[in-house]
Order: sequence, then C-alpha cells, then structure tokens
Amino acid sequence: MKNLQKHLRVAFVALGLIALAGCAGDPAPTVSNTEARPAVTAKGVSIPDEYIDAILAGQHAEGMPEDQKEKDNIRKNIRRELAVRALLEHDAIKAGFDKRPNTRVKQDLARQEVLIQDYMQDWTKTNVPTDDEMKIEYDKLISAVSGQKEYHVRHILFKTEKEASATIAKLGRGTKFAELARKSLDPGSKNNGGDLGWTSPAMFVPAFSKAMTQLAKGKYTTSPVKTEYGYHVILLEDMREVQAPSFEEFKPELQQRLQQIKLQEYIEQLKKNAGEQDADKQNVEGQDAVEPDQQNAEGLDAVEPDQQNAEGLDAIEPLQQNAEGQEANEPLQQNADAK
Repeated sequence: MKNLQKHLRVAFVALGLIALAGCAGDPAPTVSNTEARPAVTAKGVSIPDEYIDAILAGQHAEGMPEDQKEKDNIRKNIRRELAVRALLEHDAIKAGFDKRPNTRVKQDLARQEVLIQDYMQDWTKTNVPTDDEMKIEYDKLISAVSGQKEYHVRHILFKTEKEASATIAKLGRGTKFAELARKSLDPGSKNNGGDLGWTSPAMFVPAFSKAMTQLAKGKYTTSPVKTEYGYHVILLEDMREVQAPSFEEFKPELQQRLQQIKLQEYIEQLKKNAGEQDADKQNVEGQDAVEPDQQNAEGLDAVEPDQQNAEGLDAIEPLQQNAEGQEANEPLQQNADAK
C-alpha cells in the first residue's frame, strides 16, 4: 500500500503540471492534434487514455511497480483524479474564471513551464558529453584531490564542557568509546559508536577539522573540542590517501556534471544574446526620438551601456530559474504530497 501511495504522489506531481497547463481559456496543449480533451457530459466524465499515458510516462523515470494489479490501481486512481479535475474545470468555466486576466496569465506561465521542461530534457539528451570530454574533467578532479588525506573518525557530542571532560576521563580508565557514544547528542552517529565513516576535513567546521587532523591513529582528544554545536570528544580510527574512484565508476557523475556545465553555458549565451539585442533596440529607439542631425550626438546618449546590459539580462532571468531550479514546481509537489 505504501508503494502505491508513493507512486501516486509522483504521478500526481506530473498530473499537476498537466492540469495547470490545461486550465480553461485559450486552447490548451493536447497529447495529439486529433485527440479530445477531458469532457463533462450528461452521461459523466470522459478521460482520454492518452492523458493517463502521458502522466505514467513521467512516472516511469521514478520506477513503476512490477505487480500488474498495483499498476492497474495507479491507473485507476489517476483516472479518478483527472475526472475530479475535469468537474472542477467545468464549474470554473461556468463561473467565468477562464476570462479573468490573472487566470489567463497563470495559464500562460504553466504552459511555458511544461514547454521548457520538455525542451530542457530533450536538450540534455542531445548534448551528451563525449568520453574525451569526461576524461579531461576526470583528470582535473583527480589532480585536485591528489595527495590529500581522508580520515575515519568517531565523535561524541555534549552540550557542556563538563560532560565532555567527564567522558574523556572515563576513556582514560578504559571505558569503550562506542559505549560512551550512546549518550551523544548526535542522533546520526550515537547508535553507531559515534562513527562518522571516511571523510575529508572540508566536511567539518574548522575547529573540528583541526583537532581531527592533529590526532595520531587510534588516539582521542584529551580536552573537549568546542564548536557551534557543542563540545566534542573525537577519536581518529585511521587515515589514508584519498581513494579516488576509477573513470568508469565516476562516469555517470561526470556526465551529469558536464551536462549541467553545458546547460549553464547555453543559458549564459542566451542571456548575452538577449542583452545585445536589447541594447541594439534601445539605440535605434533613441535615434528615432531626435532630429536626424542630432542622432549621432544625442541618440547614443539616450541609453547608458550599463542600463542596456542590466535590462537585457533581467528579461531572461525567469528562463534561468526554470531551467536550473525549477522552483515553479514546488507548490505542485506540496499539493501532491498532501494528497
């Protein structure tokens, strides 16, 4: 049952996008040119299978259950949800919401979001980095960590210095570190003997990292280490050279990293082009506003270069936000979770 709820939540996130894009108003995007939209009639609500298929297509990326009965239940619940939305859409149109300017603007933004998402997905698929590009990036990353050390460390966190000092005294009398770690304020490691695993100094606040790296193998701090989180007792289990993954092991991460870099470069180029076009437009308008013999003297002064660039870049900011953070989806996620 839990698996079914999980799959439905993901499916309804996709459903939210389609529902927003298909709100009443101008003709909404359809799955095909000939296929009818959901309709409310005297006989009930008709939901085309293509709508359900479109939602499930997005769900496949998250993984579908193997059990056919569970698949059928997901399909049934999606159809039921679409039917409810069709009924609500029907009443919204009767109430005239499809004619409200603010509603139509929201429709346009939702349609734009879906369009951009599909475009970006296709863009990343057709701009896959080559093995040579990934090997160059791999070599850069490996050289950056060459010679660095990583540490296998444990710790116990206390609220007061007195508690930490008392624990250090118990360690001196032979009490096991793992036993004392049960009283740690760190819920992530207290039940695992305070074990933080293999990690690098950069993962910790400076005071913790400094104390850790000054320890010898098998030794613990003889005085509490104060950080913004409290007072720590730190035990260094072992240290070693950073174990870099092989190229093949790291290949999926390299591909994702380079695709993100390529996408950012593409967006930056769009912003740059938009800034140049905006500047050209403003120069032309400035020249038209004065007499021909004054164009050279006054037209160029009508718009400052800094203003041109700023306004040109601002015009494309929503595109960058949708492409990078896709923040517009957050409310949809919340709605889906609530269901």
